[in-house]
Amino acid sequence: MEKSVYSLVLLDDVVDAVDQLAYSQGVSRSAMVNRILAEYTGYATPRQQIQDIFKAVSDILDSQDVLQPMLSASDAMLAMRSALQYKYNPSMRYTVELYPHWDDAMGVMRASLRTQNPSLLLYLGQFYKLWNKLEAACLPGPARASEASGARYTRRLLAPAGMDADELGNAIADYVRLFDDCLKTFFDHLDDPAAAPAAVHQVYVGRLSAGAAQL
Repeated sequence: MEKSVYSLVLLDDVVDAVDQLAYSQGVSRSAMVNRILAEYTGYATPRQQIQDIFKAVSDILDSQDVLQPMLSASDAMLAMRSALQYKYNPSMRYTVELYPHWDDAMGVMRASLRTQNPSLLLYLGQFYKLWNKLEAACLPGPARASEASGARYTRRLLAPAGMDADELGNAIADYVRLFDDCLKTFFDHLDDPAAAPAAVHQVYVGRLSAGAAQL
């Protein structure tokens, strides 16, 4: 989305009020004017679109008790965590970061866990490989780009056409919950590793929503 420089003649008192509002919200004067005009005209800026999507995700998080919201580092990022049933119950951290401008991708989902435990790292690596195989086999459209390194997994999220903010928020929430459900199913079968792929596959195909399948 392009930006241009415009000259405006404004009352000094109006500018002072805009500056105070911009300072209170931690943005520049230009960003504040842009936001005010967008709200007045009913135009959804990229930032507002991201906020609307995250509000839809947060509404879903408030209705369940598995994924717990966390303080995020920026307005373009939403973080949550979920306890993993493994020895000391480590917390899996999920973050969704949305780009201000979309092409074929709207952002990324990251899953990470702070650990140096060799066994836990091995299990996570095995699950990430299994997850990629499931996505390659079950999702329509182009291959999804992803990267796994140690306890960290990053997945690029496609930008579905024709979805509004609520639908996109629901799709993102469904995707993170599906990932978390499958991960926990995998760990539930550590004593029977041969049965783990089939169990995870059953959860994946049974709970994959139409919205999440488009991400």
